[in-house]
Amino acid sequence: MSSLGLGRAGREPSSRVSRAAELELNEAADFYDLRDPGLGSAFLDEVERSLREIVQHPEAAAEVRGAVRKRITASFPYSIFYSSHGDQVRIRAIAHQKRRPFYWRGRK
Repeated sequence: MSSLGLGRAGREPSSRVSRAAELELNEAADFYDLRDPGLGSAFLDEVERSLREIVQHPEAAAEVRGAVRKRITASFPYSIFYSSHGDQVRIRAIAHQKRRPFYWRGRK
């Protein structure tokens, strides 16, 4: 898992992105760049913006399965599935909204 340096003053919440989610993110960015150069960077910016919001307000998104929550990106058809425990946010999947629902269920 990789760590993102997203935090705010006072408490320092942290996030961990699973390797599988990181791979999904990179594959999607590559796909968008092949379609239109620069679109992959826009996708990465959108996901990073969403991740900052998740870390700042982890309870804001609806629970979809147990303690797993779903945050939909604003400009791309992707959802970020995550769970939070105290100041720790775990990103489980960055998934296209119309492909293989709940394939990520076994991820920790």
